[in-house]
Amino acid sequence: IENEATVVCCTPSYAMRMAEVAAEHGIDLQESSVRMLIVAGEPGGAIPATRQRIESAWDARVIDHWGMTEIASLGVESADRPGGLYLLETECIAEILDPETLQPVTPGETGELVITNLGRLGSPLIRYRTRDLVKASTDSDPAGRQLLWLDGGILGRSDDMVIVRGNNVFPSSIEAVIREVPEVAEFRVDVHTVRAMQELSITVEPTSEAANNADSLVNRVRELLRQRLGFGCRVLAAAPGELPRFELKGKRFFRHEPETNT
Repeated sequence: IENEATVVCCTPSYAMRMAEVAAEHGIDLQESSVRMLIVAGEPGGAIPATRQRIESAWDARVIDHWGMTEIASLGVESADRPGGLYLLETECIAEILDPETLQPVTPGETGELVITNLGRLGSPLIRYRTRDLVKASTDSDPAGRQLLWLDGGILGRSDDMVIVRGNNVFPSSIEAVIREVPEVAEFRVDVHTVRAMQELSITVEPTSEAANNADSLVNRVRELLRQRLGFGCRVLAAAPGELPRFELKGKRFFRHEPETNT
């Protein structure tokens, strides 16, 4: 703020954390010089409700960005085509494969992004499995670009998926629902195995303004999740400030292995 920065690069979690701290100290980020936030490291930039929350708090444009330490930064959102990522195919060879069979998926279907990077002399990788799930657009590019466009950006990770009552569920799917509720300041998801079945337990932390209506908030979130995900799950309330905040990648999704008798 003091340096009058116009662009901020951070994780979506940290963008929301800075907005929260600014509000606590009476700082209006909407009046700052920041006009754009480039977010990466988490799927938040590709989740409409999370993006909207950041843009509203900062009154600035959010641009999603994707990369990995192993293969460099290769995906970027264009201001004239939001809602997806252009893959820089001048720097890599990209394949979208079925994560089980490792065969190419039909164009327009969801698969795992597999990358062979080019020009990375210190870290050459051939057919590197990112575990990120994507879907290539089959539409012609409105600007005439010849780059691969990933519709919806990074949709989830194959190693994060859980199956709950026959439904494939990703952490990003849960976040997409919870972030629609402005009274939720933070959340946590716990996955437990009960009688060989995976069950979700979700803890939501209300904002200070909503703390007196925590029961109503829990019921609202529970019903919204049931409508969107197609099944019910346990929802609990945390006290304001109880859940951790994050400066880098947020850790909100926890798996708990079933106890075994020895």
